[in-house]
Amino acid sequence: MKDELTHQVIGAAMAVHRELGPGFLESVYQKALAIELASLGLDVVIEKRIEVMYRGRVVGDFKADLFVENRLIVELKATECLAPIHEVQTVNYLNATGHDIGLLINFGSQSLQFKRKFRNGKTENPEIL
Repeated sequence: MKDELTHQVIGAAMAVHRELGPGFLESVYQKALAIELASLGLDVVIEKRIEVMYRGRVVGDFKADLFVENRLIVELKATECLAPIHEVQTVNYLNATGHDIGLLINFGSQSLQFKRKFRNGKTENPEIL
């Protein structure tokens, strides 16, 4: 599935990683990526609160690290490597919102890591750049 928005976000993340490198807190990358995306003219919300529903009732909520163009959840990490639980978390966020695609991006390794995640749990183009 080709998605221009995910390509733009990945490109912006690469620019941030190139300039900052690994080693900062997740919040640093979050703010830097939001600045980069806004410079591309994209609508970005930092830590958007999203409710989790069960049988029509709110049972909790979570904050999406970045919510881009009102349709793309971007989950950020700043860890040595991505773990399966990070992928599960991203898919759970997609299930909670009904959005079809999300990005999981890790700034903590020497090379930027990212995965496109889908609501059905599939991963497309897992890459390390």
